[in-house]
Amino acid sequence: MAHCCAAIYFMNLRGDILIERRYRDDVERDMADNFRTQILNSKGESASLQTPVRTLGSCTFMYLRHADLYILMVTRNNANVMMAFKFMTSLVDLLRSYFEGALNESSVKRNFVLIYELLDETMDYGFPQLTEPAALKSFILQKGVRSELDAATSTQQARNATLTVTGAVSWRRPGLKYSSNEVFLDIVEEVNLLLSNTGAVLRNDVAGKVLMKCKLSDMPELRLGLNEALEDVTFHQCVNLGAYEVNKVVTFIPPDGEFELMRYRTSEGIQVPFKVIPVVKELGRTRLEANVSVRSLFGAKMFALNTVVLVPVPDYTAKCSIVVTSGKAKYDATKKAIVSEPGAGDPVRVAWVTCGWRVVLVGRVSVQRVGSLALQQVELAALHS
Repeated sequence: MAHCCAAIYFMNLRGDILIERRYRDDVERDMADNFRTQILNSKGESASLQTPVRTLGSCTFMYLRHADLYILMVTRNNANVMMAFKFMTSLVDLLRSYFEGALNESSVKRNFVLIYELLDETMDYGFPQLTEPAALKSFILQKGVRSELDAATSTQQARNATLTVTGAVSWRRPGLKYSSNEVFLDIVEEVNLLLSNTGAVLRNDVAGKVLMKCKLSDMPELRLGLNEALEDVTFHQCVNLGAYEVNKVVTFIPPDGEFELMRYRTSEGIQVPFKVIPVVKELGRTRLEANVSVRSLFGAKMFALNTVVLVPVPDYTAKCSIVVTSGKAKYDATKKAIVSEPGAGDPVRVAWVTCGWRVVLVGRVSVQRVGSLALQQVELAALHS
């Protein structure tokens, strides 16, 4: 397993070292000086060389800028670069949590004792350890001073802290209590559909995510069954991936509060909720007429809310005459489209909703046909209503 780094430095924009923590003996302090002189203060360097990973001789520098700080990681070996940058971004979030959102040069100088303590806890011999703020705050106080507890309380909290560090449940604080246990689950899906000019489905897929809100006591273990047709599934870190690979059941100890459990994609068993039928007629060189029918394909007991249909119009549209059978519609010049709301705020239950309009183009228009009507060039003269 590749390590992350041999040393980490906090530097200001001038390259002065504010914090230094070495995890291995194969790096020296003058490596940070080389970073300042050969990378930060170098002049005339092309933009293509300004990369966050640089190698000078046998030393590799990986750095991240945040506000008026540089976080620099140095190594002489083959390190895991993605792990290094993930650790640096997690470290920024951790310090901002301790500093109440402000991480800059002055906050680093005021809290250097706390930063050294956190660096000792978050990395060991160049390998990242625990970076969850909720877990670290259970045994490292905000000002870097450990709490003074009596023997019994101290022993219990130390046991809980050990379980949090070694038990892979850093996302949940132990000892939570609720008068009533509640779990809310929402599934949000987006249907992506590509149709041919004859109405045949060329490509369709659904991108979804599972959102949860948990108010549960203690350390509950939840199980959620999934459809085996799901693809590209990504989980929250609380999910037991080994159990999912074996049983296809999502087993997890949920974080407290709201979180996103998983994301997924599927291309099987998709039922399109609406069918759009457009009919476009050309009425001369500067006019065309379009009739668009929207048909709902779901059952009579179901309904759709906040339904909006966007129909693009040519760029140089001057005027639109719109007639709708249900709801309302208007021409939005900023979107260059007819915006139709079939339900107008009410549930859409009807099988057919028709919106027809006439588009007037004022000016000299050059029309070229490519299978269907396509406006390739418009030379606008003067607009007249």
